[in-house]
Amino acid sequence: MVVIPCLKVPQRHAQMYRKYLLSQGVLDRKHCAQKHPDGTVTLPVIASVLVQLDLEALIKDVTEDCFCEIVYIQDPPLSKKEKVKSSYKRLLETAQSLLVSKGEKWSEDLERDIPSRWQCHGDLVLFSEGSFSNAIWKEIGSEFWTAVALTLGGKRIAQIKKISLDGYRTPIVTMLLGDSGYVTHIDNHIRYEFDVTKCMFSSGNITEKLRIASFDCSGETVVDLYAGIGYFTLPYLVHAKAAHVHACEWNPDAVKALQRNLQVNGVSDRCTVHPGDNRQLPLCDLADRVNLGLIPSSEEGWPVACRLLKRDTGGMLHIHQNVTTPLHHEPLEHASAIDVEKGSSIEQSSLRIQRDMQAWTAWASETARRVCTLLSDITGSKWKTNIKHIEHVKTYAPHISHIVLDLECKPL
Repeated sequence: MVVIPCLKVPQRHAQMYRKYLLSQGVLDRKHCAQKHPDGTVTLPVIASVLVQLDLEALIKDVTEDCFCEIVYIQDPPLSKKEKVKSSYKRLLETAQSLLVSKGEKWSEDLERDIPSRWQCHGDLVLFSEGSFSNAIWKEIGSEFWTAVALTLGGKRIAQIKKISLDGYRTPIVTMLLGDSGYVTHIDNHIRYEFDVTKCMFSSGNITEKLRIASFDCSGETVVDLYAGIGYFTLPYLVHAKAAHVHACEWNPDAVKALQRNLQVNGVSDRCTVHPGDNRQLPLCDLADRVNLGLIPSSEEGWPVACRLLKRDTGGMLHIHQNVTTPLHHEPLEHASAIDVEKGSSIEQSSLRIQRDMQAWTAWASETARRVCTLLSDITGSKWKTNIKHIEHVKTYAPHISHIVLDLECKPL
């Protein structure tokens, strides 16, 4: 039996508390947060650093209209990452056992060739480029892939080699076991159906999909400029209850999947799909909210988004961007070079978060200024912009963060 200390907080503030605990280096990432019937969430905390938590200061730093307390949870579920680690060990053992049974010698190079991450879409396991590159796996063939599928609880195996340069970001996927790449993926009670050989699916965007699902868009008209198969369009319709969504997508295969997903989720009557280049979209002055979910940058869509916002009331832009944190910084005002060099891992983690935030805020401020200028040029009237929130979606690469800027735009 394992007993883990947890911070018990209201569900509506759980995401903010989680981010704070993560920034302080005290969040136990080996275990999952849990929702409870009383409307609270328990966030696992590392026991050895529990004494560092000042609950009064914590409430003040996160949100003052809230409560939190330390409770102890018996045998909380393992996080997805920890479960993957266990699956990785089983996969490693399967590969090694099969190779040895074939009279082959196991080596460190072969061990490095076994992936530690993959995506699961229903019964299809999708491996990324760079894994299983040794010719030995191909030589063994279907027997090996069948063993891999059995180990990971799947029936089909596929591998994405790269993303094509056709302008549609079409994945180049090879089916290693099974013939069809058509899958069903369910996130937050939303059903996504698509062909992995024709359409991309980003599992890393789940936190942003959940955030959108928490919005109240009742009565709003939303435009999703880069809809894909409905990653964000569907949360706006299913959970945020938008009155109507205009979904723009220029990949024909993604358009077909989007239309199918609107039907299977029962929301096609509240969505208009616009195939083709969104820069040619014949709409203006109708949106309460525009989603610009394209990375590394959605900048080409900014003028379109500005044209779409309601002229009399304005609205909200959700602007996605990959922002790079410079590798070299001057020490922060409140931290000396000695602090940075000799500080604890928690302090250094906090400094990294602050430096990232500086880069994100600088980009957001410049974006707010440029969008304000665009709005004035397009409408001929004066506008003001206000940075409402900066959301970190995921780390895209070392020192590169995928963020979303919630930018409020109002006519003067």
